[in-house]
Amino acid sequence: MAEAVFSETFEQEVVKAEGPVLVDFWAAWCAPCRALAPTIEKLSDEYAGRVTVRKLDVDRAPDVAVQYGVQSIPTVIVFHKGREVTRWVGVQRPQVYTQELDRLLSGVPG
Repeated sequence: MAEAVFSETFEQEVVKAEGPVLVDFWAAWCAPCRALAPTIEKLSDEYAGRVTVRKLDVDRAPDVAVQYGVQSIPTVIVFHKGREVTRWVGVQRPQVYTQELDRLLSGVPG
């Protein structure tokens, strides 16, 4: 299950994480965010132990959303070694996420 991340834990759980971290920037009132939620949960299960999956509620952590230039939700950002490596705005097909995560895990440069 994708766990929540907050302003006070973002640095430790995402930026300083050992491996790749996928962060879903969302809000409870956002219909597309709710539509994306099952995909995010499935990714969390499928990549358990290889990719950390977190959900950041932009209403509870607006400072982090601003820091990373999130202007529209849902936005999904993959971080690796403390930096952003991939970003999607809006709902994507599940294969879009899995292809990028597989590429990142295989070590193939983007």
